[in-house]
Amino acid sequence: MTDLAQFRAHVRTGAVIEGGSELHRFMHGAAQEALRTVAQINTGYRTPEEVRALLSQLTGTEVDESVTVFPPFYSEFGKGLTFGRDVFVNLGCRFQDTGGISIGDGTLIGHGSTLTTLNHAVDPDRRADMVPAPIVIGRRVWLGASVTVVPGVTIGDGAVVGAGAVVTKDVPAHTIVAGVPAKVVRPTGFGPSA
Repeated sequence: MTDLAQFRAHVRTGAVIEGGSELHRFMHGAAQEALRTVAQINTGYRTPEEVRALLSQLTGTEVDESVTVFPPFYSEFGKGLTFGRDVFVNLGCRFQDTGGISIGDGTLIGHGSTLTTLNHAVDPDRRADMVPAPIVIGRRVWLGASVTVVPGVTIGDGAVVGAGAVVTKDVPAHTIVAGVPAKVVRPTGFGPSA
């Protein structure tokens, strides 16, 4: 029987999660637990302290008192999500964190943003198979409203992602990217190269 530690170890390798496998069944069971907690976050008004307590339950780790998340907030796994200190997540964000999402200190995530860490197999006969790849967001990053970040992307410290961008490849530290797909617009003017 698969447990969380075994599942995380498998995901860290980036190996396929085969549709219908024991790992796949574990993932779906964990999703049900996460969806219950997310429903509590999104049902009625919750104080910031209540939201953080529910986020701690969702992630399985203590969420720092400096973290602010404005519901509604969606996560389908929870245990793959790590918040740094002083993180702000605005309304309506969706985190598909099964493959792992790490958010660095001081990062701001605009409303309606989507971060996704799983790809399905291209072969129609294997479409239920999934390939996990983590998203790593550095320190003091700003994602504008309605940004989409795809599996396997790292966004460097101090970067800015323009509203509506689709980030399909790594973003260098201290740069501004925008567009679909996101491309470097210019340096931020802050950081070590400024």
